[in-house]
Amino acid sequence: MDFSISTFCLVALSMGFANVCGTLYFINLSNKNPHAAAFWSATLILANAFTITNYVENHAYVAAASIGTYLGAYGTLKWQQKRENS
Repeated sequence: MDFSISTFCLVALSMGFANVCGTLYFINLSNKNPHAAAFWSATLILANAFTITNYVENHAYVAAASIGTYLGAYGTLKWQQKRENS
């Protein structure tokens, strides 16, 4: 089980992107926009596939997934709030 800082960063980025996709999926779902919700749902699965294959191989990457998850959801919601307020 080798540890790579570049893989750690890629897992964090991938999980952050996956949470952007998940957040946008739920926003479009609540707005009843089927095409956009389906697009973000499919993109979410693809982003998660990369992440899962890496942290199942080495459990140290679960921390990277957690960091990316937090940053992705937080950043997306802050961006949405900024869009709604302007």
